[in-house]
Amino acid sequence: MTIPNRISAISLFVEDVAASKAFYSNLFGVVPINEDEVSVAFRFGDTVINLLHRDSADEIVAPDRVGARGEGSQFQLTVWLDDVGAIADELHRRGIAFNGPIDRAWGLRTINFVDPSGHSWEVAQRI
Repeated sequence: MTIPNRISAISLFVEDVAASKAFYSNLFGVVPINEDEVSVAFRFGDTVINLLHRDSADEIVAPDRVGARGEGSQFQLTVWLDDVGAIADELHRRGIAFNGPIDRAWGLRTINFVDPSGHSWEVAQRI
């Protein structure tokens, strides 16, 4: 078996595709590479982030099921940027709640926020 050398796509299950699209477009300045009535996809470097309406997601996770929102975070997406402080200022300006910046023992300064569907995002900077 060939070992993959990168993650190609991540699908996040969302309640409101339009609100999630606006959140990602406005915060990250990305434009959709594909969209329809139940999903919208953005390219982040070599990775596609697909925002899929939760009601349409059971089909792709079968034989499992989509978990309910509010049961706590189950994963976190991390992006590395050069200036966590500037990102914190931007989140504050937009009224988005976040935690940090925090200098971590493993050499990163981080902040954390959640998108409209409760997905946890971390922005990290090497220190």
